[in-house]
Amino acid sequence: MTSRRPLLAVPTVTDGKERQTRHARDLPTPHSRRETPLGVVRRARKSAGMWSASRAVAVARALGARSLAQVTDHQRELQARGLPRRRAVPGVKRVLCVASGKGGVGKSTLAINLALGLQAVTEGERVGLLDLDVFGPSLPRLMNLKGQPELTSDNLMKPLINFGIPCMSMGFLMEEGAPLVWRGLMVMSAVERLIRKVEWGELEYLVVDLPPGTGDVQLSLSQLLHLQGAVIVSTPQDLALMDARRGAEMFKKVDVPVLGVVENMSVFTCPACGHRTHIFGAEGARQMATSLGLRFLGEVPLHISIRESSDSGKPIVISKPGSPEAEAYLTIAKEVIKSLGELQT
Repeated sequence: MTSRRPLLAVPTVTDGKERQTRHARDLPTPHSRRETPLGVVRRARKSAGMWSASRAVAVARALGARSLAQVTDHQRELQARGLPRRRAVPGVKRVLCVASGKGGVGKSTLAINLALGLQAVTEGERVGLLDLDVFGPSLPRLMNLKGQPELTSDNLMKPLINFGIPCMSMGFLMEEGAPLVWRGLMVMSAVERLIRKVEWGELEYLVVDLPPGTGDVQLSLSQLLHLQGAVIVSTPQDLALMDARRGAEMFKKVDVPVLGVVENMSVFTCPACGHRTHIFGAEGARQMATSLGLRFLGEVPLHISIRESSDSGKPIVISKPGSPEAEAYLTIAKEVIKSLGELQT
């Protein structure tokens, strides 16, 4: 009895040598005209026992499907259709975010004093503050603000204002100390409302205080807004620097310029004898910035006056404007402006 001639032979290759031949009639064919090329590739790989990309492409071509590269491009195109378009905030010229990979490094304190510093060094340019740390909002305490925002005729929230800075935070919309137990989709919806449903007016800068890490809030913000830059905050401790590096790399992946790195709690000076101690290490953030090719924006010392002024709701830039600690924040604000200028040229 003569065997039938195969309709189509597909060679399989292992270690550069042809081991066996499989026939297209033994491989799966598309179930329907609506089946995607990726589905054909997956079924072909499963049926033929092939797990390398080159084998999958050979089978896909034998079945008349696209190459694996074309399938990948098709996937990216479909994913891009579902992403929101980046839009500017009406009336806001520049949006800056302050981020850190790890919590407890003084990010919120820096964000508040950076906003006040930008207002000071630009001689009264309007600066706003947006607190997107929805699970741990600290802006109400740091800026000494209470109450719920009023609504405009267009159903937009009016920011609460102190020290000439319009502010918006999830803390204004919930009771103090109440936990926020939300899943990711609810968080992203809240973030979008805090961005889109606020009447900011005309602002030169909007400083956004982000939660720690590289999660839903950071991704949502980078997809919703045109961000002019990100400021990375870290202590000089190795553990904090590891997460800060992740944060910087995350912004690069989502095409957000990193304006530079700030080293917080850099050194402690004994008030009695003046001895300087680097409790968390010395110049760790500066070295990280150099290794990543980023600008080092400055350092903020570990000082009790910063903690006391923050807890009392009177940031150090306002309560002690001539102190070395306040000058450190003003220096950082000037460096941020320089970094923005270099990006625009």
